[in-house]
Amino acid sequence: MAGLSGREVLPIQARRKELVAGQQPFAIVLGCSDSRVPAEIVFDQGLGDLFVIRVAGNIVAPSQVGSVEFAAERFGTRLVVVLGHSRCGAVLATLEELGRPTEGPSRNLRSIVDRIRPAVEALLATGLRHDPDVLMRQAVRANIRASANHLRHGLETGVVDFLDGVPGAG
Repeated sequence: MAGLSGREVLPIQARRKELVAGQQPFAIVLGCSDSRVPAEIVFDQGLGDLFVIRVAGNIVAPSQVGSVEFAAERFGTRLVVVLGHSRCGAVLATLEELGRPTEGPSRNLRSIVDRIRPAVEALLATGLRHDPDVLMRQAVRANIRASANHLRHGLETGVVDFLDGVPGAG
């Protein structure tokens, strides 16, 4: 716990001891694995408060759906949030690949691009291609909406809440 004072470490250690018996996160967060957007810090939450699933581009694949289902079933967590962020590298890589396809990425990296592609390729036909900053912002938002929609329709339970009215989410 580098960088923390003794006063700050004691509550964290006590909370860890409480969590040994189990957890009850109030929200499931599917977020990007970008090191600049850790969900606990973004939402000012502590240990045990969030069930966080991180993957490049906050994409939804079977393992992410399964993780959401696991948390909902095991812990009774009902709130699901998709956390995207500005200047997402995975979204940028997808836009670059759409602009000039390459054979370079491994099939694993390509699988990320392929999951983001449907959300952003229509934007290239709108004329946004000529304004890279606006294109990037719109592509990030389109990807977040696609991930949320995929979760809404991909969960076996069908019960997912998404915060449509949050400022900046639309």
